Amino acid sequence: MKLILATTVILTAATFLLTACTSDSGANEIAVERAQATAEAAIIDRNNAISERDAAIQRADQAERSANRLAAIKERGDVVCATGNDTPGFHSLDASGKSIGFDVDLCRAVAAAVLGDADAVEFRFTDLVERGPALQSGEIDLMNLTTTWTSTRDVAWGNFAPVMFYDGQGFMATKASGVTSALELGGAAVCVTAGTTTELNLADYFRQNNLDYSPTVFEQSDVAFDSYTAGQCDAFTTDRSALASLLTTLPNPDEHLILPEIVSEEPLTPVIPHGDEAWFDVVKIVMAGIIYAEAYGIDSTNVDAMAAGDNIKAKRLLGSEGDFGQEALGLEKTFMQDVIKQVGNYGEIYERNLGVNGIGLPREGRNDLWINGGQIYAAPLR
Repeated sequence: MKLILATTVILTAATFLLTACTSDSGANEIAVERAQATAEAAIIDRNNAISERDAAIQRADQAERSANRLAAIKERGDVVCATGNDTPGFHSLDASGKSIGFDVDLCRAVAAAVLGDADAVEFRFTDLVERGPALQSGEIDLMNLTTTWTSTRDVAWGNFAPVMFYDGQGFMATKASGVTSALELGGAAVCVTAGTTTELNLADYFRQNNLDYSPTVFEQSDVAFDSYTAGQCDAFTTDRSALASLLTTLPNPDEHLILPEIVSEEPLTPVIPHGDEAWFDVVKIVMAGIIYAEAYGIDSTNVDAMAAGDNIKAKRLLGSEGDFGQEALGLEKTFMQDVIKQVGNYGEIYERNLGVNGIGLPREGRNDLWINGGQIYAAPLR
């Protein structure tokens, strides 16, 4: 109310000055400009104050929703996880309609940790353009939907866990087109999904290389890919792992080629809404746990033996000796036993979904453990 009254007074004053300053045209023009500037500044200040108020209300609402999230999850009996159903290896449905994939298993690992049951997950299938709003609403507990960690998303969307898969953007074209390099796509129509880093990287790449192109943008990634396979586009672009995944779904995969260029960095990882640092710590520690389980030689077949064995680090991870902050976070001391028995360690999750038993993505390189020269690493569990 004070802001409105103040603005009204200033606008009234401006009107008075506009009316009064008639004798001297030069002075009149100066007075007009000064009055207009003062009035406009008052309106801007009022609008900024209203925006700040609305943002504060939104933050308060989000904080209230996310307060004691772990307790709410335990009372509710499941973890609400936003994921997809259209990218084999990462997130898809099996013949029985069950969600499977690398992203899905990371959600299941969190459920096993906090509820003792990897199947205690409510999966919410979310389009890529809906990821930001879904996180900002605070209505989901966790998102794992091939989401790239970027600086702006970190600020606007939520908190990102340690990177669980390193990827990069690429292109697919038909072999019949004769294209063997992304640099040969000048003038091409390229299918791409809206609201993704892929769309932005596509523009950057063609601009950087002085190439013309026609972006054909779709809200859903499966629709974008179907449009490419139907011949509506000359090429399709997304993360290279997703290209490899989608290639396995085609009846004629040998007729398509994943071009050699990698045009971006795409670190993929789970993300949770802003506003609950304790819940963020829980998710991070679960991700770290499955990484260190592989490093320590713990898998789904030997948990009990390793818990009773003589490997000090393994026993600490499994909660049979020492601790690394489990109970302070509201978790059972032995929660990692449930996680590994029901879901497996990082290597098992990878091979089951992305590796030899999944879509066949070789793991060597960045997605191997740090002890093998890769970049899969997490904060020490101490």
